[in-house]
Amino acid sequence: MNKKISLFTLAAALVAVPVLAAPGADGNAVQTRTEAQAKAAQMFAKMDANRDGKLDAADRSAQHAERQAKMFASLDADGNGSISKAEWDKHGADRAAKRAERGENRAEARKAGEGKRHHGMRGGHHGMMMGKADTDGDKAISQAEFQTAALARFDAADANKDGQVTAEERRAQRGAWRAKRGAAAAAPASE
Repeated sequence: MNKKISLFTLAAALVAVPVLAAPGADGNAVQTRTEAQAKAAQMFAKMDANRDGKLDAADRSAQHAERQAKMFASLDADGNGSISKAEWDKHGADRAAKRAERGENRAEARKAGEGKRHHGMRGGHHGMMMGKADTDGDKAISQAEFQTAALARFDAADANKDGQVTAEERRAQRGAWRAKRGAAAAAPASE
């Protein structure tokens, strides 16, 4: 179950990118349906680690192994195939410094009223969305299912149905999603 949600979380995050995060391919604030479709195809290709035409646990495992290899390489500063105590300690100190810097930046942003607030809903919404994208229930997302989900998200954001999503429409879509998420979080849990 957790592997499925993790895969779906990753996929959902990237499916949302074509509509909610990206302006048009030409750099303007408007994104066309064709641009969203091309972006979704590009993201699917990037996520399909084993190039089998579907996103599933095997892709998640391959991506995890790749991240681990990169992390090991970054820790193994001298490239000798092992991590010394000095390398480990340096890594810990570097992480602590970055964490402190991020905390300071967040505190400054909150003071200025610019900070984004994260409420810790990891995977819940995205997992549900990708569960819906897996229309045939095979616990894998085909390229067609991925494209369909991305275009459905685009169509939902395209309020005036002109085949383009403007910055205003993206903001409205994010606001609607946040309102829906807030209502779901405020609802009492049923037993």
